[in-house]
Amino acid sequence: MTTRLHATRTSYDTVAADYAELFKDLPVAKPLDMAMLAVFAERVRAGGGGAVADLGCGPGRVTVHLERLGLDAFGVDLSPGMVAVARRAHPHLRFEAGTMTGLDIPDGTLAGALVWYSTVHTPIDELPVMFAEFHRVLAPGGHLLIAFKAGDGQVRLEHAYGHDVDLDVHRFPPERVAGLLRAAGLPEVARLVREADDREKTPQAFILARRAEDPLAPATAP
Repeated sequence: MTTRLHATRTSYDTVAADYAELFKDLPVAKPLDMAMLAVFAERVRAGGGGAVADLGCGPGRVTVHLERLGLDAFGVDLSPGMVAVARRAHPHLRFEAGTMTGLDIPDGTLAGALVWYSTVHTPIDELPVMFAEFHRVLAPGGHLLIAFKAGDGQVRLEHAYGHDVDLDVHRFPPERVAGLLRAAGLPEVARLVREADDREKTPQAFILARRAEDPLAPATAP
C-alpha cells in the first residue's frame, strides 16, 4: 500500500464514527445529484439488474439508498473503520474492505458500479489505473456513475470531523475525466455539472458511463 493510501485509510479510520454521526440525518444527496442516482439505477434495472458495487462506500448511506432504488447493492471501502460502521448501521447489506485499484471482484460480474466522490483523494494521473479496474469488473453493458468535485488543483486537509487528518482533496476537469473514462473503454452516456451550493466551494460533476457490449458475443436471435 502506498504512503498516500495508508494516510487516507488511517484518516478515515480515525473519523469514521464521527463522520457517520454528522451525516446520519442529512439527505443522501442534493436533488440534481439524486436524479443522477435515479437514472443510474433505472439503467441498471433496465439492463436486467445484477450486482452493483458502491466503491468507496464510507458508512453505507448511499449503498442503502441504491438498495431502496431496487438494486442488489454492496459496499467496498478502503477504511476498515468505515466498513465496521456500515456493517453496524446496515447489517442486512454486505460491506468489504478493499482498494479501488485491486478489487476482490471477478472479471465482468457487475451490472453497475457507483463511485460517489470516492476519487477525491486520488491524483488525476492515477485515475487511469482505477478506471481500468472499473472496466475489468463491469459486465459488458454495465453502468458506471462517478461523482467528483469539478475544477483544477487540490486542497490540503489537516483537520476534519473533529480530528487531525492527512488528506489531499482533488478537483478534476469534467472533460478530462470523460476522456480518461473513454480511454478505459467506458464511454460517457450523460454528464451533469451543477454550480456549488452555499455549503460547497466548487461545482459538482457527475458522469454516467457504460462499458461497451462485448463485440464477440453471439447475436440475439430475432
